[in-house]
Amino acid sequence: MGVAGCGKTSVAQAIVARLGGRLIEGDVFHPQANVDKMRRGIALTDEDRAGWLDRLALELTTAEQGGEHAVLACSALKRRYRDRLRAGATNLGFVFLDLPEHEALKRVAQRVGHFMPGSLVASQFADLERPTGEALALTVDALLPVEAIAEQVAQWYARIQARAD
Repeated sequence: MGVAGCGKTSVAQAIVARLGGRLIEGDVFHPQANVDKMRRGIALTDEDRAGWLDRLALELTTAEQGGEHAVLACSALKRRYRDRLRAGATNLGFVFLDLPEHEALKRVAQRVGHFMPGSLVASQFADLERPTGEALALTVDALLPVEAIAEQVAQWYARIQARAD
């Protein structure tokens, strides 16, 4: 989880490659109205995100019921968004990819073909509620190489699994 440009998709892909599971790319599930709004540089509201979050929670539930380990790449900027996703899966953990705003702006400007313009980065930081103190939340420096982040996540996940056994 994290703001635009923090590396959610790249890190999720690396985690799936390392640990296995099914990648759920949150951006794919945005309704066209949300995508159109973001393309126009208009930040999404809580209401805009509600159906999207419910759909992602359903994807998590479906994966869990099918015995699949799911890795979701999703902004989940606010605690209530994360709580909504937690309703879809038991023991859902969050990896917060912490990135400075100036770096997020730089990365978003370099992306080609993505619907999220750099003009919305500030709104993402305005909405961001860090998962400090939340259960099953790991904060990682998003400036680290993707493989180093995936290694941190794998170690964290192993500790969580060991406690669950």
